[in-house]
Amino acid sequence: MLINAQDSTLLIIDIQERLFPAIEGHSELAEHSAWLMQVAERVGVPVLLTEQYSKGLGPTVASLRDGVAEEAIIEKLHFSAARDGELFKRPGGERKQFVISGIETHICVLQTVIDLLARGNQVFVVDEAVGSRRASDKVLGLARMQQAGASIVSREMVAFEWMEQAGTDLFRSISREFIR
Repeated sequence: MLINAQDSTLLIIDIQERLFPAIEGHSELAEHSAWLMQVAERVGVPVLLTEQYSKGLGPTVASLRDGVAEEAIIEKLHFSAARDGELFKRPGGERKQFVISGIETHICVLQTVIDLLARGNQVFVVDEAVGSRRASDKVLGLARMQQAGASIVSREMVAFEWMEQAGTDLFRSISREFIR
């Protein structure tokens, strides 16, 4: 089961200003998420952002939110972004594959992934683009998602599967700018 650019959406869960600094490896997590967003844009994959109770946790960090259309930002109160159905009404929400980035791995990411899997979606969680306050919670969250049927992937796995082949202008461009 490969990740297909025409069938997938990048979903970035709750990387918000007030919780973000407490996440282990938060700077790298944001960099990896921004990298995924840029590659997604290049290959035509829609990007959706969620915000858990933004009144309390603040908006998505500016480095990820800047330039994202308002319709691509989903306010939520449920821990799962898939629980109330709003996700599926947004551009890209109808796709069968979701590539996941975000925080916290063992709470909102986990519950979203489990709900997406229960709906029959294919889910790919990007290891270096998810995080929790404690490393042990991230490990447990990833293990549980994998046991439930999610694929744990790296950002390069995502990029190369989205591109499908070498020798194209898209491949050369992404290789030059993003693959190091």
